[in-house]
Amino acid sequence: MSDYLPHEVERDILLSLPVKSLIRFRCVSKSCNSLITSSDFIDSHLTRSHSLPSNSSSNSNNTLIVRDLATKPNVEKYRLIHNDSFDRIEHLEFPLTTRRRSRIHNCTFIGYANGLFCLYEKKRFILSNPSIRKCIILPKHCIKIKTDGLVQCHSAFGFDPRTNDYKVVIIALPYNPYYMKKEPTLVEIYSLSEGSWKMIDASNSFPPNIRFDEYTCPAASLNGAIHFTVKVKLNYTELAVLSFDLRDEVFHLISLADITSRHGCINASVFRGLLSLICQRSTPSECCSIWVMKEYGVVDSWTEQFTFDLSGGYLSVIGLRKNGHVLMKNMERMLQKGPRVIEEGNIEPSYSLSLYDPESQQFKNLGSIGKTLQCVDNYTENLALLHKPNDAVSRKGVSRKRKCR
Repeated sequence: MSDYLPHEVERDILLSLPVKSLIRFRCVSKSCNSLITSSDFIDSHLTRSHSLPSNSSSNSNNTLIVRDLATKPNVEKYRLIHNDSFDRIEHLEFPLTTRRRSRIHNCTFIGYANGLFCLYEKKRFILSNPSIRKCIILPKHCIKIKTDGLVQCHSAFGFDPRTNDYKVVIIALPYNPYYMKKEPTLVEIYSLSEGSWKMIDASNSFPPNIRFDEYTCPAASLNGAIHFTVKVKLNYTELAVLSFDLRDEVFHLISLADITSRHGCINASVFRGLLSLICQRSTPSECCSIWVMKEYGVVDSWTEQFTFDLSGGYLSVIGLRKNGHVLMKNMERMLQKGPRVIEEGNIEPSYSLSLYDPESQQFKNLGSIGKTLQCVDNYTENLALLHKPNDAVSRKGVSRKRKCR
């Protein structure tokens, strides 16, 4: 191909192709394979994908990706829902590589960024890209804190556009209200571009009297930082947003002003490119409000976008789409697992997915999603991990057959 076209023209043509076509074009020649798997090409292809208009046929931002937990052992399964309709569903699944004979069943979802998923299973982190059917197992993290009290560990996954790097973050926060000894707040960070972990002492930037909410959603990744909803002050009755800068590796606390007093459950998210809050309350009426920070880092710029009713059987808000629509999960019916329904553990719920359009103020039922639902987000095709080998960890103790595969 390069014998007939200038390199720049060949590169521009390949950048316009979808991921599936690029995977096939790797077999055309060694030069094509080398170009497509280069870090510069992978970053440029992602940048172009984000720049496409939302109504473009090549853009995947109007596609939902649902992670399905009701799947076979050692297999991650995803469903792509196109154009808010269950009439066209595409299934993605790929095997999880494992060096142990034990089966992988329930992975903990850590985070999602640009089509890349971060999962945690049996004391190891897994990065997976369903669009290219590839996953890697990260090296073992070595964060160990010896304290005389409790230790809260919180994990997150995010993308830093300033360095084009994906990072996994583990925050170990010692907490013991009855022990006055000061213990450090340690943070362990894995960089995909560097392929290694490093540990830092973040005690200087970590604000005092902070506790992570055990029931919070995965951290929101925006502007090269990850954002958590945390409890603050001595009685831990107020909420705030705690951010961690992935490049500068420092913490910042963002106040929620008087939003906390109005709502019971608050989770950080991203709405139309802005830091946002999904605020739900059950009293005096079941409703949900979406707040956005118009100017990042400025507390006075918190603005309530809209509020809608949740009394129609909707369980929870599970995501915000780039087009401004709100995704909700509601229980559809109970499914029988075995012949005797009344036995304990033989009943599982079945859920359906609904959508709320704040402009028309209308709800739309997208259809049944089955027994389980872990996460929903806007699907982005990405070549990340393409230049990485599967199961990219230390090969010590791996059999010869495993190496060849």
